[in-house]
Amino acid sequence: MSGTVHPDNKPLFIQIKEKIEDQIVNDQLLEGEQVPSTTQLSQFYKINHITVLKGINLLVDSGLIYKKRGVGMFVAEGAKEKLLQTRMSAFADDFVLPMVQEADKLGLSTDELFQIITQLKGSDPHES
Repeated sequence: MSGTVHPDNKPLFIQIKEKIEDQIVNDQLLEGEQVPSTTQLSQFYKINHITVLKGINLLVDSGLIYKKRGVGMFVAEGAKEKLLQTRMSAFADDFVLPMVQEADKLGLSTDELFQIITQLKGSDPHES
């Protein structure tokens, strides 16, 4: 894990959960690979281990990681795909739907909207 947890509107345990999810999505933590321990994470981020454990437990509850008693925690099979599906659905609900609704209010056709998206995406220097 790189970086630090940042004070924002989200509780620290949610930030920890999201950082681990990001690492799974970005292939920094692969399926079947061991996740850093709560002790390692609490020392790295300089936060209480109970806070870290709360975030880890959310990942366990959602089936993204699992615990092997006495060994550690590991990324579950299918975790990346599950996260991608969840994020795509949230992306559609949180960003695409409001964009389409605004486009309708502006009288933009699907082709015009697609052209705007294509222009913006093409101008992104981070695009691969």
